[in-house]
Amino acid sequence: MAEESTLVIVKPDAVRRGLIGEILGRLERKGLRIEGLRSARLAKELAERHYEEHQEKPFFGELVAFITDGDVVLAKVTGPQAISVVRALMGPTDPRSAPPGTIRGDFGTIITANLIHGSDSPESAARELALFFPEG
Repeated sequence: MAEESTLVIVKPDAVRRGLIGEILGRLERKGLRIEGLRSARLAKELAERHYEEHQEKPFFGELVAFITDGDVVLAKVTGPQAISVVRALMGPTDPRSAPPGTIRGDFGTIITANLIHGSDSPESAARELALFFPEG
């Protein structure tokens, strides 16, 4: 199986709720490696670049405001099929439809504060990792 790297962001709601260890632990217990890790408070400009694919959508401003509202934890996560594995562990964006056993299913409450971000494709992962881990 091919090794992949993906970006994971533990969002401000999860940081405030003390879920950093739980979320990162789930990734590690699944066999993924955390190869880069740092906390940050994202500047508006960086958040806008991160979410640029949604720029024309009505919820763009809300996305940017939410992700810049508090500290986040940024992780470069690597392993076999890391992108799809992380997305499966996260669960659907809407916590109401996320099954138990997923991060959003177990801890999520509302769609606009959904705890975690994971890249959705190899192309997104490469672009997002370059934004947040330019050193590699």
